[in-house]
Amino acid sequence: MGGFFGVASKHDCVTDLFFGTDYHSHLGTRRAGMAVYDREGGFDRAIHNIQNSPFRTKFERDVLDLKGTVGIGCISDYDPQPLLVSSHLGDFALTVVGKINNTEELVQNSFDTGTTHFMGTSSGVVNSVELVASLICGKGSFPDGIHYAQEVVEGSMSLLLMTPEGIFAARDRLGRTPVVIGKKEDAYCVAFESYSYFNLGYEDVRELGPGEIVFITPDGVEDVKPAGNEMRICTFLWIYYGYPTATYEGVNVEMMRYNCGDALARRDLASGQGVDADMVAGVPDSGVPHAIGYSNRSGIPFARPFIKYTPTWPRSFMPTNQSQRNLVARMKLIPVKELIHGKSMVLIDDSIVRGTQLRETTEFLYHNGAKEVHIRPACPPLVFPCKYLNFSRTNSEFDLITRRIIRDREGENVSQETLANYADPDHTCYKAMVEDIRKQLNFTTLNFHRLDDMVNSVGIEPCKLCTYCWNGKE
Repeated sequence: MGGFFGVASKHDCVTDLFFGTDYHSHLGTRRAGMAVYDREGGFDRAIHNIQNSPFRTKFERDVLDLKGTVGIGCISDYDPQPLLVSSHLGDFALTVVGKINNTEELVQNSFDTGTTHFMGTSSGVVNSVELVASLICGKGSFPDGIHYAQEVVEGSMSLLLMTPEGIFAARDRLGRTPVVIGKKEDAYCVAFESYSYFNLGYEDVRELGPGEIVFITPDGVEDVKPAGNEMRICTFLWIYYGYPTATYEGVNVEMMRYNCGDALARRDLASGQGVDADMVAGVPDSGVPHAIGYSNRSGIPFARPFIKYTPTWPRSFMPTNQSQRNLVARMKLIPVKELIHGKSMVLIDDSIVRGTQLRETTEFLYHNGAKEVHIRPACPPLVFPCKYLNFSRTNSEFDLITRRIIRDREGENVSQETLANYADPDHTCYKAMVEDIRKQLNFTTLNFHRLDDMVNSVGIEPCKLCTYCWNGKE
């Protein structure tokens, strides 16, 4: 995923930039960076690898060295950023959140129109931030360039572009990720996460609409391009990615997760599939509020039969290598055997992607004496790999346990109509798939959150939500 934070101030902004960027650490695991501009010293930048060390540890010394009244920072899962760019439009710094699906086409178009090269990388893939910078510089002004990039990028793209005068902030054309603005005396800020500036003394100004572009200075916010009418904000922001204190489109993450758990319990009770369990538990961290909502509705007590060891495993998805992720998932959870042995439990996780981690968690509970483990994922089965962000980004669609089950049942080549049947909770194909998943992962029972219930748990107009990974609808 990734996240960003920017400040335009009449005074030095580095401290605000440091802490504001740090508050986005849950959104990325590989690289982070800060860039600033000072009228005496010009542009300066620091970028570090954060795979094995948190943001604050890596950037504490940089806070002492950097100086500026305008700054942008980012947490990134892939590309090193922000980039510093010299161009015919002037010098600028750029950071981007999103996923570009048509990179090869855009690179070739750049070659055809006169861009002769891009910086080489060890992976052989063009840095997506550099590509966006090239698209912007192909036009006669920053606003025109940003608007052009929004139109030609397939996937998603929100960005901050810093000039010596201020910061251009642009939200993805369909608003798949959030961009919010805050203010305090003598300064404005812009962020992915709204809570990231509260403790720094900023107050909410507003959230940008889909495709909207603004220019932010210490004196205010200038409208550059109005918001579009069509929105497809990522629903996984509430289910999984978002921090509990975050709010998107007026809906708080923690409250939405309570609503999800409540709806899961309501559906179990209404369908006669409620269980006589000793406790409801959530897989830390994002599964916990879903479990609280389930517990409050069902009347089954909430408990914590395992605890995440936060001193050294503070983040929920650190490595990008799957085998390392599995190891981390196992190492970070410590059992409370007295709460597990001989007990039956309802266990709620945010989702089932590959199935590996939840299967190991369930086996870990059985190994410590659990009698029954009833699984209730807080979202529907993931049938389609995400095309727009990086939640279920996989090398193959068959990394998803659902697609492996469907392949086993239907063969390699499956029509969209057949996939739609497997995504329909009232279809026999769906029910057979869920039962196969239950058997394969060794759950006592398995009931997924229904898509209609999940959308209702968010509470905004369904047409504004991206639900592609569940139903394949764009």
